[in-house]
Amino acid sequence: MVASPLLTAAVSIVGLCGVLVWRVREGRTAVTVKKLVMPPVGMATGFCMFLVPLFRVPWTWALAAFLIGAIVLAYPLLLTSSLRRDGDTIMMKRSSAFFAVVIVLAAVRYFARDYFDKFLTLEQTGGLFFILAFGMILRWRLHLLSLYAKLTRADFALERAPEEAAAE
Repeated sequence: MVASPLLTAAVSIVGLCGVLVWRVREGRTAVTVKKLVMPPVGMATGFCMFLVPLFRVPWTWALAAFLIGAIVLAYPLLLTSSLRRDGDTIMMKRSSAFFAVVIVLAAVRYFARDYFDKFLTLEQTGGLFFILAFGMILRWRLHLLSLYAKLTRADFALERAPEEAAAE
């Protein structure tokens, strides 16, 4: 399959815009465990692409892509997003740099893809970048899940303290 650079750039921009709109809408609603866990779980179904031989890459490449995503590319997301308590709900708190980070990460992935297309098939490049994105999102969501657990544990401890005091 041959894709023109103009077409891939247009699709990448549309995808980036979709992600940004989704992030804005998601940021206006309360965070729940389900909202933190389901994106990586749903994304994990994409590993089925590796059932098709055209998408397969060596295990070491897949591991390297996962680690680069989880260690290097997730780091800016970890720095620019956190959770905060807002009354009885927990909300996402993003720094003003969050969207700039998402745009820069998309640009890095787009331009790196052009480099890798010289050595890999389009399907293999897609598979590696899927693994990279999965590593990035998995680490980010696990970090947010740990923050969520700390916020809800603190709430649970505050609710139990008066009861324990009354029992004494």
